[in-house]
Amino acid sequence: MRRAVAVLACLAVLSPATPAAAAPATVTWTVQPAGTNGPDGRRWAEHTLDPGGTVTDHLAVRNLGDATAVFALKAADGYLTENGRFNMLPSDRRSADGGTWISVQETVTVAAGRTVVVPFTVTAPADAAPGDHPAGIAASIAGKRGTVQVESRVGFRVLLRASGTLRPALAVFGVTTRFRPNWNPLRPGTLHVAYTVANTGNVRAGIQGRVAGNRADLGELLPGGSRTATAAAESWPLGRIRTTLTLTPVVPGAAAEPHTVTVTTWALPWPQVLALAAVAVLILLARMRRARLKRLLEQARLEGRRSAGATTP
Repeated sequence: MRRAVAVLACLAVLSPATPAAAAPATVTWTVQPAGTNGPDGRRWAEHTLDPGGTVTDHLAVRNLGDATAVFALKAADGYLTENGRFNMLPSDRRSADGGTWISVQETVTVAAGRTVVVPFTVTAPADAAPGDHPAGIAASIAGKRGTVQVESRVGFRVLLRASGTLRPALAVFGVTTRFRPNWNPLRPGTLHVAYTVANTGNVRAGIQGRVAGNRADLGELLPGGSRTATAAAESWPLGRIRTTLTLTPVVPGAAAEPHTVTVTTWALPWPQVLALAAVAVLILLARMRRARLKRLLEQARLEGRRSAGATTP
């Protein structure tokens, strides 16, 4: 667990310029794309290759610590976490996609306060499928915290694309709805919608659309990735409620068809029914009270007449 936390915390793919602490504690470093003379301002590397094509790029490892350090360099498949942050497979998991396209030397030695530029090569397989094949490159240091082996790493994303037809597509599944009534009969209830969207195409895409009448922006999904989301909307309990989810993969330069799912939820107007029942009971009680009062008045009049007749000479 410590190792997993260290990997997730130290994989600084969002901002390579931010130093990362590692074991030993005196070593901090950054890793970022570079030119032959040093960092070139890119936050990630991005390449489009024909199947069988090769390209050479560079990375820069900067040692911000106070001692010389040896960093292990490794490429791996990339993925997005549930909250949309980029990460790469841990060292104990074998890559099967873009991470296998990258060749880089195994280690690099960097003196304190110095920066070393390292070349790496990207080679697309001859049978590479068109579309995106995300990967990442990290520089890491392994050490121990007590009896636990810890790997601390810093890296950046490498966005690889094999040339060919881009096919944006998505699927929506696992849709569930739940209606929560508002016990104030003069206010609508809330319809809760939960669903999972998956990128079934071959290109990374931003997911946008509308769910239950509200705008939905789920961020980016990589090919094969999925994300679970929720939405809520006010609704009156009028029996059968039809809820529509319309989501579209947004890819610059590529047309995509929206994906629409409609589900039905039954919501009975119990608060309104109870309110009407309460009003009906109050009306009935009021009528019964008026009828009783009327009977008492009639009896009082009769008694008055009888009393008046009995005292007449």
